[in-house]
Amino acid sequence: MELSESVMKGLQTLADPNVFDLKSYTIFTELVFDSLVSPRCESVLGHPELKYIDQTTLKHCHTAATTFILEGVKQNADKSTISSCLEDARFQIERVDLLYTSLQKNKTNLEYLLSSIDTCPPHITDAAWRLEYCIKNSHLHKVNQPSYLISLNTERGGASSEINFSCTMEQLQDLVGKMKDAAKSLERASQS
Repeated sequence: MELSESVMKGLQTLADPNVFDLKSYTIFTELVFDSLVSPRCESVLGHPELKYIDQTTLKHCHTAATTFILEGVKQNADKSTISSCLEDARFQIERVDLLYTSLQKNKTNLEYLLSSIDTCPPHITDAAWRLEYCIKNSHLHKVNQPSYLISLNTERGGASSEINFSCTMEQLQDLVGKMKDAAKSLERASQS
């Protein structure tokens, strides 16, 4: 697996028995997996068994461990790949086995988590607009300004939704200009 230098440094710190003894490593590993699969779990920062570890170190190790775990699940890495990568970070065999066992136990939930992440923004399928002219505001002051009520119908993964907003003439012209620029950029990118 290809991991960044920061992730490798975090894993090396996690592997260091002077920073994480076996008991704190076990607790830390359980908390990392819990933080990935359940949204309301206890934080590694608040756990009493990990209070003696520097908070910055805990955050760095947590980030490195979650990155490693998610990357392993994403690539469907086998035990030899995971072991090799962790041994490169100076993990002891018992720590590798502990992490791998937890990974196998939570693999289905982690795969579901990764499959639920959607990187595609919603697609606009239809647009409607209406001109509204405001004569007075709620304070009975004269306003005399037009505004546009825009309704965009969007679709993502088969589910439809509607986005509604109001804008002035200048804001609408700016939006249209930006949309034209985006369309030109897409056209240029597709021709390259």
